[in-house]
Amino acid sequence: MENTELQRLAAKLDELLEHYERLKAQNRLLLANERAWREERAQLIEKNELARQKVEAMISRLKALEQDS
Repeated sequence: MENTELQRLAAKLDELLEHYERLKAQNRLLLANERAWREERAQLIEKNELARQKVEAMISRLKALEQDS
């Protein structure tokens, strides 16, 4: 191989390595974002369930008051 061809291959390898590192960093960021999204989703589901239980309890109390009248 000629020296220029080796230099071209070395430059291409460097470019690929840089691209790989950028993708790796982007993947870490995406995974962290996904983890945060899943945690937020779990919290929202829990809050929704608590709100549903409170509404059901209020409806039960209203029905009981209505029957007492």
